[in-house]
Amino acid sequence: MTGGCLCGAIRYEIRGPLGRFVFCHCSRCRKASGSVVAFNAPLAAKDFVVVSGADLLKSFKSASGVNRMFCSNCGSQIASRREQMPEVVRLRLGTLDTPPEHGPDAHIFVGSKITWFDTHDEAPRFSEAPPPEFVRPQP
Repeated sequence: MTGGCLCGAIRYEIRGPLGRFVFCHCSRCRKASGSVVAFNAPLAAKDFVVVSGADLLKSFKSASGVNRMFCSNCGSQIASRREQMPEVVRLRLGTLDTPPEHGPDAHIFVGSKITWFDTHDEAPRFSEAPPPEFVRPQP
């Protein structure tokens, strides 16, 4: 799989499996993405390879220890990485060249979701953080 930012300066390859797809409804992801949810999937950090534009990939470290990586040219969010889990990258699925084949496997942090937004799928919902299998890459 391949992907990149809006302006095309940053390009990456995914060289391993993606974990479960989640809609994150937390206020931090909403602010960072500028949307009502962030659509993410974990993968092993070693499998996320920036093939061009690495010098434009910048990071913002939040107070919670999450480094949000974005293009310093166009502002596209590419991925994030928690200090407590440096071996895992959480990819922003909207940056993939080919749209994901399915919707979310779960909704997380629905306890803080926007009240007027609802989805009509059967994916499990977690009021706060999900179980480990939703934050780790697939084996």
